[in-house]
Amino acid sequence: MAIRRVRSFWLAAAASVLVAWAASARRVPAASAQAAAPPNTRPNVVVVLVDDMGWSDIGPFGSEIATPSLDALGRRGVRFTQFYATPRCSPTRASLLTGLYSHQAGMGHLDNVIRRGSLGTTGRLNDQSVTMAEVLRDAGYFTAMSGKWHLGQDNGTPPWDRGFERTLSLRAGGLYFPNQNYTGGDNALASRAKEPLFLNGAATPRDAPVLGSSWYATYLWTEFGLKFVDEARQANKPFFLYLPFNAPHFPLMAPVELIAKNRGKYKAGWDRMRQERYQRQIRMGLIDAKWPLSPREPDTPPWDSLSDQQKDRFDDQMAVYAAMIEAIDTAVGTLVKGLEARGVLDNTLIFFMSDNGANAESGPDGRFNGDPPGGPNSDLYLGMNWAAVGNTPFRRFKHFTHEGGISSPLIVSWPRGIAVNRRGAIERQPAHVIDIMATVTAATGAKYPSEYKGHAIQPMEGMSLRAALDGRPLNRPHPLFWEHEGNRAVRSGDWKSVSLYPEAWELYDIAADRVERHNVAAQHPDIVKRLSDEWDAWAKRTNVDPWPGPARLPWGDNAPARGGRQGRGAFAFKTLLTNAVR
Repeated sequence: MAIRRVRSFWLAAAASVLVAWAASARRVPAASAQAAAPPNTRPNVVVVLVDDMGWSDIGPFGSEIATPSLDALGRRGVRFTQFYATPRCSPTRASLLTGLYSHQAGMGHLDNVIRRGSLGTTGRLNDQSVTMAEVLRDAGYFTAMSGKWHLGQDNGTPPWDRGFERTLSLRAGGLYFPNQNYTGGDNALASRAKEPLFLNGAATPRDAPVLGSSWYATYLWTEFGLKFVDEARQANKPFFLYLPFNAPHFPLMAPVELIAKNRGKYKAGWDRMRQERYQRQIRMGLIDAKWPLSPREPDTPPWDSLSDQQKDRFDDQMAVYAAMIEAIDTAVGTLVKGLEARGVLDNTLIFFMSDNGANAESGPDGRFNGDPPGGPNSDLYLGMNWAAVGNTPFRRFKHFTHEGGISSPLIVSWPRGIAVNRRGAIERQPAHVIDIMATVTAATGAKYPSEYKGHAIQPMEGMSLRAALDGRPLNRPHPLFWEHEGNRAVRSGDWKSVSLYPEAWELYDIAADRVERHNVAAQHPDIVKRLSDEWDAWAKRTNVDPWPGPARLPWGDNAPARGGRQGRGAFAFKTLLTNAVR
């Protein structure tokens, strides 16, 4: 009830707030007309987070999709080939913004999944964590966010209460067009598309004049991000801009001209496209040629076995997804050119990453509903057949802790801060999303607190990536850990132990076998024991809840209960999961 009252208040206040904000925005002159800000040795920080994009879906990591802006960003910066996210949306966002493992921050699952009495699955960012925005705001930065939040707005932690001074945000995603109106079937994301955006905390209708009448979300986030940069420059402050795009998360939607541009390209099929990406990755030096390409998923048919009608349908589906990636690239180009025009690009530290591996939910074929496909009245999911291309050369997907579920491309660009001889470098040391907070505080000189607003704050779990940017060893002192829905993993040096719920631990030598084809657990029981003990101690320390089920199908959807019954204690939690939109 309290949340509804807050929403009602904001809806009632929205008109006056929007008028005031729009008036102030009109007072911001164009970038070319503004006086250059005085030199500031502290870098600006921009974090671009995309949603459900596979490791190989952009040009710098082997894709055929046209991404010239990201290609250029990679040439100016450093590409990390062993960067890890978590296997899911909200947990990665929590770790990124807090520098903690997600369970420590209270976000062990999505923000609408809450376990009574839990410290790790609370559906909100807890008071024992601080966000990057809070840390940088207190260090004198202008802090802004434009995009998808998904970190507990309904449970008391909206972005404007966690350090962001300017926001244009979606509560949880799912919206691409102001006239989005898919009405087929019972789809939670269809109702999400009717929700307002939130401009500086005020509920703002999708067709509000301040937003314009024909926007596409990926472009809208960037447009407002640059408006917020202009406000920071007027205030003569360095800025932190967080751009969490909701693309390319389902429902797959993109500008019609980009979809048309990609139609026909994917009639070559998933078998050929995976092989071409794999060979390209080898030529680019991204992967070791001794790592074989993971095999086609057992439930994916050979492309040549499909009818012409089926091939056309799947080509159309992938064309929409590729168009979304191109739109992301266009937005990154707009961002970079905007920063350059404002004279701030040289001293801006930019991170580009994905929140998890490619999304195979809805099964091998995905979804293909509505007309036209990819338009505002459609409901498309990528599906496992094409998600496997996105994760080339790895196996498994979002939800899982094998490499396909947790590997993310990472590009770091900072013209003033990265040596010329390191620009365009490929960095192979393992890194994790928990490292971003430490990297940013080290670069900016901001102090990470031990206490905040009367609450003791947990120490950062990550380490600065400054050494890796310089080409020096990180010398990471501790293993890296994962848990999501009972799927577990621990990475210590080149050894990775991983388990698919509810199965036993597997063991891989990542240097020799990053595609996880050869499980050597039986040959090294001592290493499995050591790593599993370390994982158990970590899980206890970081508030990881035992997973009561259900298990997941290979593409991430709930598996049927064994013997027609849920595991012990699963019913109450599954009831919560029923409404957990992915």
